[in-house]
Amino acid sequence: MRTTPAGERLLSAASELFYTRGIHAVGVDLIAETAGTTKKTLYDRFGSKDALIALYLERRFERWRAHVTDWLAGITEHRALAVLDALDDWLGDHGCAFINAHAEIGRADHPAIAVIRAEKQWMRDLYERLAAEAGAPGTGPALHLLHEGAMVARTVGGRADALATARSAARRLLDAAG
Repeated sequence: MRTTPAGERLLSAASELFYTRGIHAVGVDLIAETAGTTKKTLYDRFGSKDALIALYLERRFERWRAHVTDWLAGITEHRALAVLDALDDWLGDHGCAFINAHAEIGRADHPAIAVIRAEKQWMRDLYERLAAEAGAPGTGPALHLLHEGAMVARTVGGRADALATARSAARRLLDAAG
């Protein structure tokens, strides 16, 4: 979706606020104020806060996909493990924006749910492809679960070693399958 400069400021402000403070904690007044616009401009550009949330997640998905793709571009070995390294480089203190949004939204009919599920499916497909490349077909879904679990354990569980633990388990899984 192409937006105006004011729309980009709104999206940028909303993205930062949603990720750092949470979706429900951030109202349209704060987004508009942070962006230097009005609520009317927000509604004129996006129609609703729900549509803005969905667009925030679409943009985050685009950035995440580009980050992983760029990270993997020069890597020829252990690419499935390298995704966890890319995640470690990417993941902020507030965890996974998609998991967080899903926990807050809690409605199957919200426009952001399709974006969240698309990101999760892309990750599973990526792990399935990389596992097959590594000679360990069939391990992709388990690698994906290690990825997802590590994010939750790191942020919600406060486990600083979660990604390293997931990477070690992923290596053992790939070695055993290969």
